[in-house]
Amino acid sequence: MSKKNRIRLFAYEPLEDGCIYTCSSDQSHYLSNVMRQNVGDEIFLFDGQNGEFRAHISKISKKEILLQVSEKVFNFEKVPDIWLLFAPVKKENTDIIVQKAVELGVSKLLPIKTEYTIISQIKKERTLSQIIEAAEQSRRQDIPLLENLKTLEETLSSWDHSRKLIFLDETGEGSCLNEAIYHMEEPIAFLVGPEGGFSKKELEILKKMPYTMGVSLGKRILRSETAAIAALSCWQAFQGDWNKKRKA
Repeated sequence: MSKKNRIRLFAYEPLEDGCIYTCSSDQSHYLSNVMRQNVGDEIFLFDGQNGEFRAHISKISKKEILLQVSEKVFNFEKVPDIWLLFAPVKKENTDIIVQKAVELGVSKLLPIKTEYTIISQIKKERTLSQIIEAAEQSRRQDIPLLENLKTLEETLSSWDHSRKLIFLDETGEGSCLNEAIYHMEEPIAFLVGPEGGFSKKELEILKKMPYTMGVSLGKRILRSETAAIAALSCWQAFQGDWNKKRKA
């Protein structure tokens, strides 16, 4: 099978050479009815802790599909210890934030309700499905954690001060992003506000915290999803794992 058509699935149980993996109902439907796979076809599995494995379909029935795991092809590698706090926006744009954050190597996603956040809830099951799909597509070895939606105040009240919190300040008063992160080390987190930005009160609170830093993304006002992608990309370029080759 060519790399272009390579099928990669997240295993919901630990893997090892020689084990049998039973696909979930959704995975079985995907392999059988969407991808039209047959017995003997090659599938790649990763479990978020032991690496990535080559497997082959050993059984197809109406109830389940079984995969015979044959060998490990990649050892497990952790992504950088970077979190993304984001205010949910319109459905499609929140989807973009989640998907691209996973592709860009975020280890935890924290939806945050701010004063100007217009979305009052996030469908966790749907979002988790998007996270897994993005991890499968991007060939990362783990699945980032997803927290429940909390208010900004709740999140800040229990914040670990050892983790630097970088908030994107749309007023332009923050430090230049590339200069701010050039010498910054993990663990860190980025905070992206909603359309309309943070309220004056929220900015005042954020600026007073000893573990926070406001940064600017330039003269133009970016949409929330654009700002999240830009910030994460800059960090990956300067401090992340873009310059590290994948280890077999």
